[in-house]
Order: sequence, then C-alpha cells, then structure tokens
Amino acid sequence: MNTTLDLDYIKGIIKNHKENSICGRWIRLSDVEKILSKFEDLSNFSSRIIGVSEESRNIHEVTFGKGPKKILVWTQMHGNESTGTKAVIDLFNYIHKTKDKITLQILSNATIKVIPILNPDGAEYYTRYNANSVDLNRDAVNLTQKESKVLRSVFDSFRPDFGFNMHDQRTLFSVGQSNKPATVSFLSPAQDDSCSLSANRLRAMSLIHQMNKVLQQLVPGQVGRFDDAFNINCVGDYFQAQNVATVLFEAGHYQNDYNREETRKLIAISILKALSSIGSSDFSENDYSSYSAIPENRKLFFDVLLKNVAVVLENEHETNIDVGVRYEEALEDGKIL
Repeated sequence: MNTTLDLDYIKGIIKNHKENSICGRWIRLSDVEKILSKFEDLSNFSSRIIGVSEESRNIHEVTFGKGPKKILVWTQMHGNESTGTKAVIDLFNYIHKTKDKITLQILSNATIKVIPILNPDGAEYYTRYNANSVDLNRDAVNLTQKESKVLRSVFDSFRPDFGFNMHDQRTLFSVGQSNKPATVSFLSPAQDDSCSLSANRLRAMSLIHQMNKVLQQLVPGQVGRFDDAFNINCVGDYFQAQNVATVLFEAGHYQNDYNREETRKLIAISILKALSSIGSSDFSENDYSSYSAIPENRKLFFDVLLKNVAVVLENEHETNIDVGVRYEEALEDGKIL
C-alpha cells in the first residue's frame, strides 16, 4: 500500500488525539498506568506487565499491529526524559480511535511493541538514573539492573527489525553552528569503532531521511544529528551491533516550549511517519540522501546570556565579558525548577 502523509491531516491527528491527562516534563508511572488500563482488552491492542524496576515498580509493554515488520520502542530509559512517552500515548489514542488508511497500513504492515517508561524509579524522582544511580544507557552489556534485563529479554524474544530509542536532550543544543535550536535530533548509531555503514545502519538512516523530509516542512532548519561515537555499553549501539536497524530520537527545545508540548507533537509526527513508512511501497531502504546533510548538534545555547558584564581582573584592570548561564533542573515540592 502506498500511503503519503498530508501535513495538515497529520497535524490534525496529533491535535485531536492528544492525551490531555498528561503534560509537562514530570511524567510518572502512576500517570501512565491510568491511561494504559484502557488498552488492556482492546481487539487491536494488548497491554501487560513484563517486569519490575529495582524498587518494584511495574514495567509495561503495549503491543499493537499484526504485520511482519517488527518494531520495538522504549521510552524514559532516562527517567527525566518524558517527551517520547507523551508522544507514544498520543499515538495509542490515534491508532485505537481512527480507522483511516494510515492506521490500517500500520496495523497490517507491522507489529509494534512499546515499553512506556522503562525506568519508572527514575521517572518518580525525575532523574536520569535508576534507583541505584545507574545510567541504564550504559548498562547494555553488563545488565546489572532489573530494568536493563527486562529490555534485553523483550529484545531477545521479539527480535525486532527496527528499534526506536526515545530520549530528550537539553536546551543548550543547536543545529550545527546556526542560531536555531535542535528541536528534534536523530541518529543511526554506530555498531563498531569504525562506524561502518552496515545494511541495518543504512536502513535506519533511510528511515531518518523520511522523517527529516516531513520535519523540514514543519520546523525548517531545526533538525539535528546526534554524535555517533561508538560505545557498546549504550543500548542503541548494542542493538545496532546485533544487526537491528536502530534509530535514536532526541526531543529538544522549541522556542518558549520548556514543557516540550510543541516538541511532543513533532516527535509523535516523526514516529507516525516512521511507522507508516516501514513496509510501505514508497519506502526505500537505500534512500538516505539527506541523512549526512543533517547538521550535527552543537552546544551553543544558554538559558540566560548576559552581554558586556563589567568584571575586575586579578590585576585590578576592568574588562567586559559575556556570561552564559545554563539551568540545572531540580524537582522540589512536586515542581520542576
């Protein structure tokens, strides 16, 4: 089936099916479990508990579609990176409530498993790490944590064709040397030290090419490419090394959108484009022409920039300098400051 995405139509999809019960940056398991309960007994969805965290919080899996292409999506590996969780739940609503040609294509071409909130302990405390202060994205090989073992178990049993690794990145990232924020960034991770272009890595690049074409119409010049330095301990790199086409999604800053609600829409649109592309006749796994042209992220931005600040040096001479300030987020009294 050849299906294209009309931009006005998909923007309407995202707007009409937004899950309004969750918003902002602090998204916890309790927020998501209330939503997941409605997908437990649907004909085109299944939802189940697949394990627990180090502090015995549930880790859930949602499955939909019955097609031959297998896609594994996981969100909030870092507990304070919640935009991907909001985006996939918006897509659950759309897939469940709509029977348009895009939905039918996705359900017939692919089987999708989603793990929303892989790190529920980190989500509870709004921290990157899990309850043992371990970065799960550096535990792909050693598997020292319960959450890492749950993800690997699903990966090994499902054997996906594609993996979608959902993250957030800080407001400091720019698109290359430009003055535009990296609102969405992608990466087809390396799978060896030489960053060789294997067939599965090229498939991931081709998928990014498709998403980039859509995003350039919505936020031109605001799509970046993440650094591809290889680290086998990172989950994306490890999965890529297992010959699974893996895509890193990084949700970044949109102008005056510190709650990532605008970026949420763009991530949802990106996932929708990817899901509708996989298995469709208009998707070429060898067309990655725009991938290398996406500028790499740079750390050029500050949350506050003070210009021409007068300072006195040790030799008592006065000079003027620019002072950049970057915020460090903290959770206090149930609010992110």
